Amino acid sequence: MNVEKRIQIFRILEEKNPNPTTELQYNSTFELLISVILSAQATDVSVNKATAKLFLIANTPEAIKKLGLRKLTDYIKSIGLFKTKAKNILKTCSILIDKFGGEVPKNREDLESLPGVGRKTANVVMNTAFGIPTIAVDTHIFRVSNRTKIARGKSVLEVEKKLLKLIPKDFLQNAHHWLILHGRYICKARTPLCNDCCIAQLCEFKDKRVDEK
Repeated sequence: MNVEKRIQIFRILEEKNPNPTTELQYNSTFELLISVILSAQATDVSVNKATAKLFLIANTPEAIKKLGLRKLTDYIKSIGLFKTKAKNILKTCSILIDKFGGEVPKNREDLESLPGVGRKTANVVMNTAFGIPTIAVDTHIFRVSNRTKIARGKSVLEVEKKLLKLIPKDFLQNAHHWLILHGRYICKARTPLCNDCCIAQLCEFKDKRVDEK
């Protein structure tokens, strides 16, 4: 895909959604961090339902640590892998308190030192909370990037690096959310909604199905 076509794609996505953001519901950087940890292999909807109750009771590292494993587990048991996530969240809260003064760190190395926080989670927090132009490549972004040929790669890391290199700088900050939302609602895994796609004419997916009209 040539540079001009990429620019056109992101211009269209920007026109459709000038201020994209995560669908996770949060009121602080810490709440965002916990929500992203919980969102691994889970839907944003399921996470929001759980955190709506959890954050009313505990929304700081100190408060969640005070809840303890059993009570925390009760709040998030509707989410996949909740037992492992509960343990990681409690460990993360302890580290935030002991090492970072209860604050969520801004840099990748410190974020990835937290239990339950991998590269993707760190990228989400850096981008959404701190305004750092990163790309958290999930299944949606991986699919959209390869299918449209915006940035092709065999691994998540390869796609991330190519996106960071190829996306025009003016669009880089918001590209993460545009691509996720596009993959979630339009460029779906089994049946992409090509007729509803605002970038269908620019997409290079060989099997796209767009009515001639």
